[in-house]
Amino acid sequence: MNQIQSPATASDARQRRTILIAVCVALMAVVASVSGLNVAQPDLAVDLGASQSTVLWIINVYTLTLAALLLPLGALGDRLGRKPVLVTGLILFGLASAVAGLAPSAGVMLAARLVGGVGAAMIMPITLAVITSTFPEEERGRAIGVWTGVAGGGGILGMFLSAALVDVADWRRLFVLPVVLVVVALAMALRSVPNSRETTPHSFDTAGALTSVVAVVGLIFCLQEGPERGWSAPATLLGLAAGVLATLAFVIRELRRGPAALLDVRLFRERRLAGGSITLLAVFGVQAGIFVVLFPFFQEVLGWSGLLSTSALMPMAVLMMATSGLAPRLAERIGARATMAGGVALAGTGLALMAAVVSVDGGYLSVLPGMLAMGAGMGLSMTPSTEAITGSLPSERQGVASALNDVTRELGTALGVALLGALLSAGYRSAIDTRLDNVPDDTADTAREGIANAVDASRTAGPQAQGLVRAAQESFVDGWQRAMWVGVVVMGALLLYILARGPQRPDAAADDEPEHAVESTSM
Repeated sequence: MNQIQSPATASDARQRRTILIAVCVALMAVVASVSGLNVAQPDLAVDLGASQSTVLWIINVYTLTLAALLLPLGALGDRLGRKPVLVTGLILFGLASAVAGLAPSAGVMLAARLVGGVGAAMIMPITLAVITSTFPEEERGRAIGVWTGVAGGGGILGMFLSAALVDVADWRRLFVLPVVLVVVALAMALRSVPNSRETTPHSFDTAGALTSVVAVVGLIFCLQEGPERGWSAPATLLGLAAGVLATLAFVIRELRRGPAALLDVRLFRERRLAGGSITLLAVFGVQAGIFVVLFPFFQEVLGWSGLLSTSALMPMAVLMMATSGLAPRLAERIGARATMAGGVALAGTGLALMAAVVSVDGGYLSVLPGMLAMGAGMGLSMTPSTEAITGSLPSERQGVASALNDVTRELGTALGVALLGALLSAGYRSAIDTRLDNVPDDTADTAREGIANAVDASRTAGPQAQGLVRAAQESFVDGWQRAMWVGVVVMGALLLYILARGPQRPDAAADDEPEHAVESTSM
């Protein structure tokens, strides 16, 4: 029998507010660091003398490490104690961010980002596990809604602050923000976050942890490198093969381990866990794909700066965070399945609006309604999905539940960028081929590589420059529409799945949860 050494809930309302603020500040540091360096790629390359490939690895190694270690470190948090793992992760993450900000070379930067990913993987699942283990049931949904809003909108806010810092200072200042957030979160966590941990007779599932790491690394590496190296490149295929084989090995291993497994995969037969995971995978995939489309549109089609482009996303982020907080109350009234379905339908409508209305001449106003509908729909669907996942696993496995939630988000993000990015690129190339009849071959070949390349090539295209830019812009919009309509189909399929197999009520699995002995301790 498992035993939980835990204060079942934080009885004081003021303490619960402090706990929520502390874990959300910690989460913001982690999420903001995922996307922050994207706005500083040229500066990184020049200052560190790094190639574009190295710069991409500096950005991606953090995400790859974070995703790969979420599940093992979430499980260790359940065993060793959630508070000490959170505190250790914050210290490690803060030190790594400070080193990255002072890095004299690309090698040091890569190492700092890798260590930062380890710290982030200790922080992220524990922040949600702390909420689910300390908040009483009647308040848990609203607290998860706040957490979900930060997880969903925090990346956009982090990009905005990062772009502002790059504009007014330099890329090294990007790491001031996570260090400050870590210091604040650490001070609050040490004072207010209670400790809780699992005591179990089973040994830690080391083989399961290792195979899960290989599976996640292989799959995400394939999705990240496929667009750069080519989907038939040996490295891409090797990553795919390793990911698929490790996933199969992980499932077989966990089925044999039964109750001693790192993650009991049999739980995916339960509709709440399956529905929540599939919803988050699809929603975060579409969100990531949207960003792949929106930034080039703002910067290359509209000619906006990085800071202005990021600012244009803020209405979507604010609405997403607001509806994430509203979703638990709505779920209490109409049920989790109806709330998730409504959110997915609204997000799909937003995608359809963007696909149907976007145009070069229409500018920002042609995409704003779709962005707002997308943001609101995502906020409504993410919170009940997250609560469905965490509610499907017993209280002593909340580190694993939270890690599963986070891994699903990371896999969805990588999949969305790869899929919708590939559709956008293919649509762009197909469309621009019909618009390059009078353009010299060398210039045309450059223009086919992407809209940014076409705009750059136009500077030496003489009298054809304006026409080339216009052709690239219109072709980009054509590719945008193709990608968005595929997103609409994905959201439509997801809506049908939720209506058929979504959770019927937030506490649907409560009756099936085994009873566990609980010991209270104070920290």
